[in-house]
Amino acid sequence: MEIAPFIVTIKTAFIATIITFFVGIGLAYLVVKMKHFQGLADAIITLPLVLPPTVVGFFLILMFGKRSTIGKFLLQFDISLVFTWQAAVIAAVVVSMPLMYRTARGAFEQLDRNIIYAAQTLGVNEWRIFWKILLPNAKHGILAGLVLSFTRALGEFGATIMFAGNIPGVTQTMSTAIYSAVQANDYDLAFQWAAALVIFSLIFVVIMNVFIMRMQKNN
Repeated sequence: MEIAPFIVTIKTAFIATIITFFVGIGLAYLVVKMKHFQGLADAIITLPLVLPPTVVGFFLILMFGKRSTIGKFLLQFDISLVFTWQAAVIAAVVVSMPLMYRTARGAFEQLDRNIIYAAQTLGVNEWRIFWKILLPNAKHGILAGLVLSFTRALGEFGATIMFAGNIPGVTQTMSTAIYSAVQANDYDLAFQWAAALVIFSLIFVVIMNVFIMRMQKNN
């Protein structure tokens, strides 16, 4: 069993989660602060969570393909995203980001608003309120979102195979390696990759749960 799909999977999920972490929290904060069209914004951000991953992958092709406005612009710099490792990262970000967004937004909305009002009364600016009050008090929810988004990115298949393809050593993740093995009737290899994916995901979730519980005890 080659190790390349494992490396591609971990690298893709790790980078996608870093991007998802900042984008998801930023969007959650903006939506919570919105006074109008909050429901519409929430629906648009959450949409990739309810759409079939293949549909998400199809729309990514339409958005970043060579015929799209973005694709044509990138081609001027000899950049093509479709069927590249970067496409796998983008696909993972799009499908996992709603999980980070939803949990972060829920954590923000559960905070005692009186704390924020008190800070505003004392003249604390919004930037300091965000970093010094919102994030520290919502850290448990944010960590939960981090776990969910990472594991979602780890097992992403549909959008990845549509947008990034299944190129061995480049875009082939453990999920797409399982698909290829089954297509080739190599069920032993498929089982090995499936077992590796389950074990790694389980270990990561257990470690993060222990870390979160220790944080809660310390508080």
